Amino acid sequence: MKTTHIILGLLLLWFIPAQAAVIELKPGDTIQTAVDQASAGDTLKLHSGIYQEHEIIIRKPLVILGLNHPTIDGMDQGNVFIVAAENVHFNGLRIINTGKSNMDDSAGIKFFDSKNCSVVNCQLDETFFGLHFSNSANLVIRNNILKSTAEREFQTGNGIHLWKCKDSFIEGNEVSGHRDGIYLEFVTNTENNNNLIVENKRYGLHFMFSHDNSYYKNTFRNNGAGVAVMYTKNVLMKENIFEDNWGASSYGILLKDIADSEVIGNIFRKNTIGIYMEGSSRTLFKNNAFTQNGWALKLMASCDDNTFEANNFIGNTFDISTNGSVVLNTLTQNYWDKYEGYDLDKDRIGDIPFRPISLFSVIVEKIPAAVILWRSFLVSLLDRMEKVIPSITPENMIDLSPKMTPHDIRTANT
Repeated sequence: MKTTHIILGLLLLWFIPAQAAVIELKPGDTIQTAVDQASAGDTLKLHSGIYQEHEIIIRKPLVILGLNHPTIDGMDQGNVFIVAAENVHFNGLRIINTGKSNMDDSAGIKFFDSKNCSVVNCQLDETFFGLHFSNSANLVIRNNILKSTAEREFQTGNGIHLWKCKDSFIEGNEVSGHRDGIYLEFVTNTENNNNLIVENKRYGLHFMFSHDNSYYKNTFRNNGAGVAVMYTKNVLMKENIFEDNWGASSYGILLKDIADSEVIGNIFRKNTIGIYMEGSSRTLFKNNAFTQNGWALKLMASCDDNTFEANNFIGNTFDISTNGSVVLNTLTQNYWDKYEGYDLDKDRIGDIPFRPISLFSVIVEKIPAAVILWRSFLVSLLDRMEKVIPSITPENMIDLSPKMTPHDIRTANT
């Protein structure tokens, strides 16, 4: 990602020719007229107030600068800004009331085939899609607030939507109330950090076919189904918080067909399922904390060659569950609060292995209604018997070196 930092550093200098002019607008002036009359590299400075306008088309390098967050009201008609140019920068605007169309994907700002563009310190309220980028590169999306009060998923689009984009930087944004908070498809070499993604209707983060990306120090809270990561390789997810995602189909993260990735230093707290994995391989899970989840980890039999190392499992109803008898993954030096072993040699590692899959979790996986028996005497008796003579739980799902004390796991968001 070093190349990305260099590109974005140059981008933030904002390409403006030596003879660039500053065009000042006040409420009542027409933004489209000012755009048409401006020369490449000019700055349009919008004074505070309300501008009622939509379908503002930009085809040249410009800076659109707001003073005290002037409001551009799309009056529920289509897109507000449409950009098809390089070096277009938005700063300090408030954009409201786009149209609501899945056919057109109406957005507060929509970019087509654009490069070296940025949206910084903007507020987008009651937009269908907030920021929509297609086939674009070298983007900066920083410190924006995007809110929707739609009641149903079909009544709103995604907050930040990127399709077929690369070499970008998404930082410090707050997204709430949209279908997906951040949606990425066919996106590469992009960093996402310090975003607050809460209470979106479907996924907080949803990305597919998006390789070589990193996600760190984000908070995903109380989103409809959590975070979905699909059909992707070489992903770094580090020091994020996934919490309060509750529901029959909710999880901290869904990992489907993921490979060659790292999930490090994250906190999974109070989710129905911390991580649900299916068809995923060669991924390292290290220094994560799973606390107070229904299931900390659902590891399907289609997953193989993953390593779970130095994680904490504390206060979960079930630590691990699976749907198969053969599990080809590695557990090592994790802390399990359910471990009842001993440490005679005082090396802080248990002297006997730990089997994190209980017999009851296997039964619930096959017969979900059996969960009503949780905490019954019969269940306790069955689990005790299974520990003594394992017969149904996967024999090779075992931590040979369980830690006696929790690992010190902290993120910048805790």
